[in-house]
Amino acid sequence: MDHKNTRRFFLGAMTAAAATRVWGANDIINVAIVGLGGRGSAHLNIYSKMSDVRVAGLCDVDQAALEKAQATLVRNTGNKAKEFADMRELFSDPAIQAVSIATPNHWHALAAIWAMKAGKDVYGEKPACYNIYEGRRMVEVAKETGRMMQVGSQHRSTPYKMRAMAAMRSGLIGDIYLAKGLCFKRRASIGHAPDSPTPPGVNWDLFLGPAPMRPFNTLRFKYNWHWFWDTGNGDIGNQGVHEIGLCRWAMGDPGWPKTAYAQGGKYAYTDDQETPNTLLADFDYGGREIIFEVRGLLTGAEGAPVARSTAAPAAGAVAPPKSAAPIKTVPTNGKQLNIMVGNLFYGTEGWAAMSDAGFQAFKGESNELVMEDLPDKGDTTALHMQNFLAVCRSRNSKELHDSLENAVKSANLCHLANISYRTGRKLTIESGNFVNDAEAQTMQTRPVYRAPYTV
Repeated sequence: MDHKNTRRFFLGAMTAAAATRVWGANDIINVAIVGLGGRGSAHLNIYSKMSDVRVAGLCDVDQAALEKAQATLVRNTGNKAKEFADMRELFSDPAIQAVSIATPNHWHALAAIWAMKAGKDVYGEKPACYNIYEGRRMVEVAKETGRMMQVGSQHRSTPYKMRAMAAMRSGLIGDIYLAKGLCFKRRASIGHAPDSPTPPGVNWDLFLGPAPMRPFNTLRFKYNWHWFWDTGNGDIGNQGVHEIGLCRWAMGDPGWPKTAYAQGGKYAYTDDQETPNTLLADFDYGGREIIFEVRGLLTGAEGAPVARSTAAPAAGAVAPPKSAAPIKTVPTNGKQLNIMVGNLFYGTEGWAAMSDAGFQAFKGESNELVMEDLPDKGDTTALHMQNFLAVCRSRNSKELHDSLENAVKSANLCHLANISYRTGRKLTIESGNFVNDAEAQTMQTRPVYRAPYTV
């Protein structure tokens, strides 16, 4: 598509029927997937196995990725989808009703905004936005257009985590004064690579989009884009935003903290990565706080074992609130959860640990086990997408498990940490702005958006 036509479809694509239509429970929804790398391939496999969805469009700037995805779709369903190299052409297709966006972070907001303005509902990967300004614009456009948008924070649709959160919100460990998120995901050095010619079949201009134009470099492509400020947010905005979202959830989903401070660095490696591989961030909410830590190097876990009973709670121990699920009796072989990637919650009456291996809560001076829950069978991303599709039909955004506005608030904590790290100082926040810090204020958005990819 010629960039002169970039805005043309915005003005004519969304009809009144598209904006107000409510699908019935048995209607098939035509979904297109934008971005067909690792996460987009997961989207494709999930949607193509749903009976109430038809994968009607596939879009990627890499022709090889398109061909691979098409082959997967044919293998899963026997059908082919329309292929697009440019998402703007996909958004102008009236046959597409919803889009699933699995692009690099720097495209999340603009792709979602374009899609919503073209009358599409959106499922978008985490983090919700690449920077603070883009998150604000996404929320505004969703309200303006009436489009439904779910962000890929699938923990909000994970049954045992939902049960655990209900219990903690009901006082399982008292009032939570500290929620801690950990991302001790091992990351090897990315090394060095020289700039090189763009590979055949790759549209490098479209890949960079809003980011500055740079020569093609293999390290800035295919996943390693996470570690460059032009396109990614480091591991706090990659894996970390999940755990930050869980911290906020346990504390009642608060908005802006009073202050934010982060310190760390890129330790041990000498390579081309720009984002830190070690980061410690603190968010002060006045009387309670969230702490988040990234550690991509060799490390041990947190949540070391303590002396406790592994049987049912002893006589006199406080049971989970009635609103919570009963304690599960699945044996744990006496092992307490040790967290590498997950959360620790500290309350006035006890503490709890959560990871993809399960949830455990302990109470009192004796660290008595008062609740334990283990993962259910099934794909939690599929459950999250089913929630999104149900809301596409009902048109009731309140039914979303993690609204766009709330997912943006989780992403904003990642951005606050990165801004504090890059400026080297504590940030004081009032109503989403930085107090007496013009430099930090400018870092809420890009210095320049590369036309025509302007948010």
